[in-house]
Amino acid sequence: MPEVFRWRGFRFFFYSNEGSPREPCHVHVEHADGEAKVWLDPEIRLASSFGLSSRQLGTILAVVREREARIREKWDEYFGQ
Repeated sequence: MPEVFRWRGFRFFFYSNEGSPREPCHVHVEHADGEAKVWLDPEIRLASSFGLSSRQLGTILAVVREREARIREKWDEYFGQ
């Protein structure tokens, strides 16, 4: 699982196999409380979550917005686009 970055107890990463055909650009987020998946395409939005509070999900979405360019760069670097 390629890690993109860590931030305040959250780990942002991709799975090595992101579907066949590959799903659009997104990032998975793990925390001790739960996990989430965030789509970047066609817009940044929550795809799914488990165990995280509304506040944590809002924070995750804000961090993804702030670091969108880095996430996309890592996606393209890893998946070769």
